[in-house]
Formats: sequence, C-alpha cells, structure tokens
Amino acid sequence: MGWHLLRSQRDFVVLDDGTLPGGAWRHGWDSLRLFSPAAYSSLPGWQMPPPGHYGFPTRDDVIAYLAAYETRYDFPVERPVQVSQLHKADDGRLRVETDRGSWLAKTVIGATGTWSHPFIPDIPGRSSFAGIQLHSAHYVRPDVFAGKTVLVVGGGNSGAQIHAEISQVAHSNWVTQSPPVFLPDDVDGRALFERATAMHRGEAIAGPALGFANIVMVPPVREARDRGALANVRPFIQMTPNGVVWPEAAETKVDAIIWCTGFRAALGFLGDLGFVGDDGRVAVNALGQAEAEPRLWLHGYGDWTGFASATLIGSGRRARAIVRAIVASDAAQAASTAFR
Repeated sequence: MGWHLLRSQRDFVVLDDGTLPGGAWRHGWDSLRLFSPAAYSSLPGWQMPPPGHYGFPTRDDVIAYLAAYETRYDFPVERPVQVSQLHKADDGRLRVETDRGSWLAKTVIGATGTWSHPFIPDIPGRSSFAGIQLHSAHYVRPDVFAGKTVLVVGGGNSGAQIHAEISQVAHSNWVTQSPPVFLPDDVDGRALFERATAMHRGEAIAGPALGFANIVMVPPVREARDRGALANVRPFIQMTPNGVVWPEAAETKVDAIIWCTGFRAALGFLGDLGFVGDDGRVAVNALGQAEAEPRLWLHGYGDWTGFASATLIGSGRRARAIVRAIVASDAAQAASTAFR
C-alpha cells in the first residue's frame, strides 16, 4: 500500500504495532520457508533477491527483504504504535486512537492482517486439558516436544510442515477435517498461484484443480512422506484433562496439541463502529471499501478483501487497485466541492 501511495504522491503514515519491520513474519516458526521462488513472493517495485542458499526463501530471508524494502523507499512508518479504536470525527474525517495519541485522516486503510487473531475451535472440554496447547502462531521449534505425544490439528500447509518436523522428535499424530490433498512434487507455489489465479478468473485450465489449501510438497513434507509419517486421522470430539476422545469413544492420552487451525481478521479496532459481522468480517465492495463507511478500506485479510490479498505477491496487485480507487474518489470529491 505504501509503495502505491508514494507513487500517487499521497500524504500518508503507516502505523505499525511491531518494534521492527517484518510484520507477522517475525513470528513464524524457525524452519518456516516459502513454497515458491523469491520472484513469486515479491512486493511491487523491487523483486525479492534470490536467497544465498539452496532452496526457497526462509522466514529470515523474507524479514530481511521486508526491512530492506521499507528502507529502500523510506516509507513514513511510526512504530511501535498500537491502534485501539477507529472513530468518526466531528469534522468529517476519521480519528485513529492509539497508545501514542490520535491521528485524523480523510482515509484509513485497515491492513492489520490475521496473525494477532488466531482461531482455535471450541471443542468440548478444551479448557480442562492439562497438557500444552498452542496455536501455530506461537510455535517456534520442535525440540520442546521431544519424546512427547503430540496432536497437530489442521490440514493446511502449516499443519503439514509442523507435523513433518514434530514427527522427527515426538510421537505425532496429524488430525485433519478431511484427507489432505497433496500436490505433485514438481508443483510449487509459483504453479499453484498461477493456476489458482486462472481458476479465479474463470479461465479454462488443463489438469486437476489446484487451491491454496492443497499441500505443497516442500522438502520437509516430502521427507515425512518418504518415511511414512504423513498418515492423518479425522478430528476428535472432546478433550479431557489428560487427552482427547475420538468419535468411536476411545480416549488417547496426549501431552500437547498444536492448533494449525487458521486465523480470523484482526478487526478489534473497528469494534466501536458496529459493522463487524458475526462472521468477523466487514461488508465491502469489490475493492475492499467498507459499505458502511466509505472512508475505510480493508486489505490483506483473505479472499473476501480480494483474491490472494493475504499473500505477498497478491497484496501488491490488490494495493494498486485500491490506491487507484482512493485517488479517483478524492478527485471526484474535489470536483464536487469545486462545483458547489
């Protein structure tokens, strides 16, 4: 968003609650890697440099790129700033309340993402479980689970990657809602994004349908498959102080559960405005402009704010369209004011 706002010569500021650049990437687990080449994970204006090692970029490669990107374009970033609420100001602008005072703005772009709002399903008895529970948002490395019985819950790519490395040191079972769909070994994030984009546009494609929920066979997942560690089971129905109960009423003792069950949009700062729905979303138009508050735009929360808008490459494409719409809206407003 900042890159396109700069090119449009807009007066803006970025409020970031982190102490350093990198956003949610600073909280990824130690072994996290992209599953596409650097060029397919780049932001507008500057491609991510190829990593200086074999394989796809690591978490630390992405953080270094994002920090250098911010420095390269000298974005006006204020940090750390914790935004608490957004209000309608008396003068027709929006007032952004933070722990460092308030900002007034003609336009606000919400880009708080999802990392700070991890989702864990409300399983009966979950609060009684005496073992370790953590979400993938807070998972770091496998060594703390060595020798334990662990359930990794979630059939996406994070679940597959975390289970793959946990299973090397622990008695790990992978719990998924349905059998995971594994992509061919030669299909990486580049092919996945291109084919998913074609499907989104309604274009005819040859071969099987691909989606972002499919499991990309990155090296750790392939290694787990080759040693027979990718077996998966359907969900348990209850938790007890010592473990979980399966549909057939059998109970298993468990030391730890890692929830790889996704995230919800971090929209707490909109709570006072009253238009966040029960599903945790805001009604927006095709470009992510809030229907109930046209001065507010939402970006990067998932496909409901634009196809692939929560991915590095997808966010840049979406940002361009949003900034163009903001500029056009400002121009129309100025023309209307001049006419009056």
